[in-house]
Amino acid sequence: MLIAVVGATGTGKSGLSLDLAERLAATGRRAEVVNADAMQFYRGMDIGTAKLPPAERRGVPHHLLDVLDVSDEASVAAYQTDARAAITDIQGRGAIPILVGGSGLYVSSVLYDFQFPGTDPVIRERLEADLIAEGPGMMHQRLKALDPAAAAAIGASNGRRLVRALEVVEMTGEPFGSGLPDESSFWRPTTILGLQTPRDVLVERLNDRVLGMWRDGLLEEVRGIDVPSMGATARRAIGYAQAIAELDGELSRDEAIEQTSALTRRYARRQVGWFRRYPGTVWLDSDDPGRADAALASIPLDSIGA
Repeated sequence: MLIAVVGATGTGKSGLSLDLAERLAATGRRAEVVNADAMQFYRGMDIGTAKLPPAERRGVPHHLLDVLDVSDEASVAAYQTDARAAITDIQGRGAIPILVGGSGLYVSSVLYDFQFPGTDPVIRERLEADLIAEGPGMMHQRLKALDPAAAAAIGASNGRRLVRALEVVEMTGEPFGSGLPDESSFWRPTTILGLQTPRDVLVERLNDRVLGMWRDGLLEEVRGIDVPSMGATARRAIGYAQAIAELDGELSRDEAIEQTSALTRRYARRQVGWFRRYPGTVWLDSDDPGRADAALASIPLDSIGA
């Protein structure tokens, strides 16, 4: 059995996963957490990603945190391999894996039966050159003409994913959407727990969270990162891109915070839309004090064993 805890940023996924692990331990079943937040892969990027420090993990083992340098590029295909290996190892030791995170495609790549299309270096190089020459807006228009659904899902600002979608369309002659996980067939038996928060409450919470990032030392953290070596994925992380711009004098403090808040709210909306598609998800109120007990009650423990 695999358990997944999903939801928008700021809904308390990490807290629920630890509460659930403790309740499972009380039934004689050990649990371990597997990270599915793409930005928490990066070493040194802690404050802006709300990464739980080791002292706050309640003794629950965590996997796939701090596994990349900021110069590395995160890859969904590589993550799928690593996450599934970690899950298989956890299950092989008689423990229960809890996949936790809000990076939708990364979560889907693990939960659902999916093989990634290959890559063509010649096509990729040409499309990356086009991205530099034309910008993501024009690449988005090209994809929209070929695969409107993929264009809508990716958006007009994610140049890397636009290049990948156009590459797959050119290689396969089929819509990129056909290369996304089939969210009807699980890789392993899975219970999905989704956390939801009323929109007005979540917006206020996210705004406070962004203010807290600056208050807790995000700029100092960024000063300690080798910014010139940062890869595109790490450098464009919400909050880090704005902190870098503030340090470079391109944004004022207020502008950096406001831009981060707006992008965080937009990202949360996309997350809600992504996870709402998951069939059979058990949705829980993020502020319900009984959410962990409700989560435990929704898991078929008899099929796991003690």
